Amino acid sequence: MRNFKVLVNTTLALFALVMGSQAAAEPYSNAMANFKQAAESKAFFNTAYGYAIFPTVGKGGFGIGAAYGEGRVYRGGQFTGESTMTQVSIGFQIGGQAYSEIIFFKNAEAYNNFTSGSFEFSAQASAVALNAGASAQVGTTGNSANAGQSGGNQSTKASYVNGMAIFTSAKGGLMYEAAIAGQSFSFKPK
Repeated sequence: MRNFKVLVNTTLALFALVMGSQAAAEPYSNAMANFKQAAESKAFFNTAYGYAIFPTVGKGGFGIGAAYGEGRVYRGGQFTGESTMTQVSIGFQIGGQAYSEIIFFKNAEAYNNFTSGSFEFSAQASAVALNAGASAQVGTTGNSANAGQSGGNQSTKASYVNGMAIFTSAKGGLMYEAAIAGQSFSFKPK
């Protein structure tokens, strides 16, 4: 009877450990699948030196805004460490939203710059939005829909700028903004 209890407890512990690691990996897998399906970003997976993926970035603001997300960094498809993204913005803004973000690194120099410990994008950095029906021009503040787009066509083509290409994908929420912001990243090797 005692051996049976030990076997059951060990089995339950292993099951919890496996399920816990799968649950932690699931948001990353889902975000990765979305970016791999998008025409604008899927080719980057084949050519990029590495990438940082943030499955959920939460953002909100009323005059002053903030955003935060936790992510993972990969080089050659291998997990190399964890990253956090923070952002503070000033200007007209109201609302809240959640989005996913991926940053592709063209080469070792771009990867090393990002993983140096403390990296920042200026307010001029831009990303390609992958949500249908919205314009592609996005600042580091995330996705924002613009009028004048017909049929959800993308107006900005994906390309590397300073060795990095940024893509965002809206998950939900609504935010109106005309704000200045930049993103700051930390990196912790695994």
